[in-house]
Amino acid sequence: MPAKGTALSEAPGRCGSAVDRRHTEDGFLGGRLRLRQPVDGYRAAIDPVFLAASVDAAAGDRVLDVGAGHGAAALCLARRVPGCHVTGIEIQPDLARLAGENVRANDLAGFVSIVAADLMQPATQADFDHVMANPPYLEQGRSTLPRGRHAAAARLEGDAGLEEWIGFMHRLARPGGTLTLIHRADRLDRILSLFDRRCGAIAIFPLWPKSGVAAKRVIVRARKGAATPAVMAPGLILHEDDGAFTAEADAVLRGAALRVAGR
Repeated sequence: MPAKGTALSEAPGRCGSAVDRRHTEDGFLGGRLRLRQPVDGYRAAIDPVFLAASVDAAAGDRVLDVGAGHGAAALCLARRVPGCHVTGIEIQPDLARLAGENVRANDLAGFVSIVAADLMQPATQADFDHVMANPPYLEQGRSTLPRGRHAAAARLEGDAGLEEWIGFMHRLARPGGTLTLIHRADRLDRILSLFDRRCGAIAIFPLWPKSGVAAKRVIVRARKGAATPAVMAPGLILHEDDGAFTAEADAVLRGAALRVAGR
């Protein structure tokens, strides 16, 4: 049983052990997953863990992770759901190579594959049971460029904006498949407008930083071809007043599934 209220300093991606001058190795899912990450640039924290936890996959399902980075979400899902097959696409070749190294280091080569690819390029293989993404949060022209090439690419939209990300996710999902993303709560209206054209059974799951504090992140899941109404889920409070994770958040960080809505 997970210990209540894991300390904030133990959050994924905070401070791992150095493996060389450019990388650290960090534990995820209560240490069941070890990921090598760049010292400078994009470092996975809790967002990819919660994204992976919210995908309702089963053994044998095919899952696409769009913008896989160094593999955090793809590997968390594969570790949590034995027997599912995850394909990650990542536009930055060096990050794709690092993700491949993380796949092999965690003995998941039979279940996770990483491809260096650009979502702006045409794709025809539309048969994934689930498509998940942690898109860049910042809009071009409205945000300060983050320091570092990897951090900028991960957090600032490039040629592909939200419309392109969601359009790509929709094209690659099979009929009846799910599309799941985590994003900033203040962009929810745009996300819903893009999903509404393509999907139904939309579930909105806020992540509240603390009780009584407005949500900064939201998970949105939709089903391709469905026509049922949207649902606002209760969401989940991440932290206690002292900064420790709540028991519910801690359970997800250790590998529990996150029930965004009913099947």
